[in-house]
Amino acid sequence: MSEERIDLDSDEYLMGEALRMARRAWEQEEVPVGAVIVHKGRVIARAYNQVEQLKDATAHAEMLAITQAEAALEDWRLNECDLYVTKEPCPMCAGAVVHARLRRVIFGCASPKDGAGGSLLNLLQHPKLNHQCLVTQGVRQNECAAMLQAFFRERREATE
Repeated sequence: MSEERIDLDSDEYLMGEALRMARRAWEQEEVPVGAVIVHKGRVIARAYNQVEQLKDATAHAEMLAITQAEAALEDWRLNECDLYVTKEPCPMCAGAVVHARLRRVIFGCASPKDGAGGSLLNLLQHPKLNHQCLVTQGVRQNECAAMLQAFFRERREATE
């Protein structure tokens, strides 16, 4: 009987780290989106939505993670970094990703109403922008979508 090894560099494992951050957001009554940024195999930033807590519309998980990663590397250029996020980035976050020059964006579930990684529009790979990211979508999609659905179902039930 062989032991199954956990690949700590796999997209599935790293999305699990983003899911853990999303759960922290939910515990604080924030929309459960989590993000981690990896540089050369090491997680250098972890964040979750804090819009309500900080009273800041820009406090999305991706934005907070980008700021942390820039501080960790002491550089605003994140071209050797990969972003793992549980939900497809919105236009604001996708714009920040492009400007910070992240190499790759890996997201869990699509966001048809505001997704800027291919669902509504694709800022992450727009040919006229100064940078395009590699995009991998659907990593642990069911878990990511289920968490968001459960959160919003819970919110609706609380107001009925």
